[in-house]
Order: sequence, then structure tokens, then C-alpha cells
Amino acid sequence: MTASIPRLSAAEMAPELAQTLRPRIERLGYLGEFFQCAAHQPQALLSFIRLTEDLKQALPDNLTEVVALSVASLMGNAYERVQHERLSLKLGLGERWLRDVIRLDPNSNGSLNDKEAVVQKFVIAVLARKGRDAGSELDAVVQTIGPQEAIAVLMLIGRYVMHALIVNTLSLSPPVPPPLDEI
Repeated sequence: MTASIPRLSAAEMAPELAQTLRPRIERLGYLGEFFQCAAHQPQALLSFIRLTEDLKQALPDNLTEVVALSVASLMGNAYERVQHERLSLKLGLGERWLRDVIRLDPNSNGSLNDKEAVVQKFVIAVLARKGRDAGSELDAVVQTIGPQEAIAVLMLIGRYVMHALIVNTLSLSPPVPPPLDEI
């Protein structure tokens, strides 16, 4: 963990941010270090939270989780991966599905449906090629889920890459244990 960025408590945060985070803190029982650090930029963090919520509304839960888990796995962001492993199980997506997603092999005959596999192939291509030459994978996503959802996937990739860069730079550890170790 990098300690040069002070961790802010909810009481130290800008009031609007603290109010926005309160339901999350109450639901989870803790305030994650990502928010404690990012709270130094309250308006940007509020925008980040709104972006996240808007994109979650734009996609079905399973596709959101494919993107989140794939980016977190590819970027080595255990902080986010553990959060989304727990959420995927809570959403009822199942342990087998979760293991298939984080294996990052959408070509296998695992439990991913066609939409999920196409989206994961796209995520892998975008990150592997830094967004270049992923047109054929994008076309497959558009053909499978449509242009509106394809753009939501693309923006969600960017959101999770941003999170990974922040968390990895700050060397943050997951605030809770990984659920797959518990199963």
C-alpha cells in the first residue's frame, strides 16, 4: 500500500460525496480505500460514480460483470476483481460462470453464453492491442448486442481501466477476502 495519499474518512469528505457514499458504506459495512483516496477529488469521484451507475443501467448485469471481471483480471486489479466476484455470486451468476469468466478463455466451451463470449473477446482484444485494430471484435459486439450496448461496453472498459490504474499505482489490497477461496 502506498501511504503518501492520506486516506479520508467519510467525515472528512466533501458533504455531497459523503452523502452519495453513505448507502454503499452502510450496505458493505466499510469504506473502501479507493474511495478514501479518490475523495481528494470529490467532483471527479462523483462523476466517476455517476458514470459507473449510468453504464450499469445501460447493460444487463451479466455483461457488466464480464467486462468488470475481465478488465480487472487482465489489469491485475485484485481490488476490483474480488468485489465483482462477490457481486457476481450475489447476482446468482454462479461459481462455474465466474471461474469461466476469470479464466479469460471465451473460446472454450464453458458456461458463457454467446453474448458474454463475444463481449469478453472484445475486452481482451481492446486491452491486448491498446484499442488498436479491434474493429472486427467491435463489429461482432455490435452485431450481437447492438450499437448502444457496444458503446456502453467500450466506455465500461475505460472505466475499469481507470480504476485499475489508480488502484495498482496506490498498491491497494482488496478490502474483503476473495469469495472463490471461501467456496
